[in-house]
Amino acid sequence: MLDKKRRLVYSKRNSTIEGFGIRLMMKGNVRQRILEKGAEIIHQKGYNHTGIQEILDAAGIPKGSFYNYFKNKEDFGLQVIDYFVAFFDGLSREILDNHSFPPLERVRNLLDSFIESFRTKQYTLGCPIGNLAQEMGDLSAPFQKKLKWAVDAMAGHYIRVLSEAQSRGDLPQGLDVRQTAFFLITSWHGALIRMKIERNSEPLEDHKNFFFNRIFAK
Repeated sequence: MLDKKRRLVYSKRNSTIEGFGIRLMMKGNVRQRILEKGAEIIHQKGYNHTGIQEILDAAGIPKGSFYNYFKNKEDFGLQVIDYFVAFFDGLSREILDNHSFPPLERVRNLLDSFIESFRTKQYTLGCPIGNLAQEMGDLSAPFQKKLKWAVDAMAGHYIRVLSEAQSRGDLPQGLDVRQTAFFLITSWHGALIRMKIERNSEPLEDHKNFFFNRIFAK
């Protein structure tokens, strides 16, 4: 009899835990869907031209649900930056950590991947982090802080791979790899501005060729 009672208690406990886990998973899925749709719209239209209701309509989620996951629109925007950084991080690691290529070739492969992506988008949109930096970087202290972190995170990938190239003797020992990594990102965002007004890949190819023919040349 005691064993039967214990089994009943354990069964109820496991059912409760399982139900709690499902609710957490569903909650995480809703939040992720809001972030995905919001990030997509913000990338197209910018932060200030994107409304909460527009995001929720695209996600197919009632308006009241928004505030279960985000304090306000600013909090949502800051989490969208996290979303963009996570996407860049995953893509960068997939290419830059592929040790079947030498370090500098991995950098070239990453840039080529970006160029191909923009080609499929008819050379529109640009970098979502760069877009938000131009739009919000000097208007909101929380955005400024989060965007600085985002750019630092992106630069960290390049610093790591350029340091590896330098240790192999593929880059001059006197080259400041940290400075070079940030210059690579700054130059890239400038090239994206030209890309959007010229609607072709020439600015991006110019950026890539400048680095490989000048900065990275021994």
